[in-house]
Amino acid sequence: MAVVTKRLTSAQLADQLRVAIARLSRRLRQTRPMGELTQNQISVLASLEHAGALTPRELAEAERVQPPTMTKVLARLEERGLVQRAPHPTDGRQVLLSNTEAGRAVLNEQRRMKAEWLTARLGQLSQADRDVLGQAAEILDRLAREDS
Repeated sequence: MAVVTKRLTSAQLADQLRVAIARLSRRLRQTRPMGELTQNQISVLASLEHAGALTPRELAEAERVQPPTMTKVLARLEERGLVQRAPHPTDGRQVLLSNTEAGRAVLNEQRRMKAEWLTARLGQLSQADRDVLGQAAEILDRLAREDS
């Protein structure tokens, strides 16, 4: 039986995608154990993994938070041994932050849990739905990478 879908305007599609992506993102965030790291702390670990060593100011800019907020997040991560400081090679007033091995392990575990949850959910779908989602994933990735 063919599914008839209504043609949406770009604005309607944008709204529908925004809601669906936000809902899925929220559900993926809920896979992390309660009492563990906050979403901000996980985001900082991910930023450091992606960008490499950063100064606290660069990290605050990357995370789009104020420096005092970043200072608090970093203090908690350092207390747990997930982030380390090293002297800046060219500016003695600065430090560079990077993930420790434990920080990378925590980040990998978070990703594993999300992938496990999503894999189980995708396994409940038909092959046709999974094929459509595969195409959608490619398109969404392209949208996220384009500057326009």
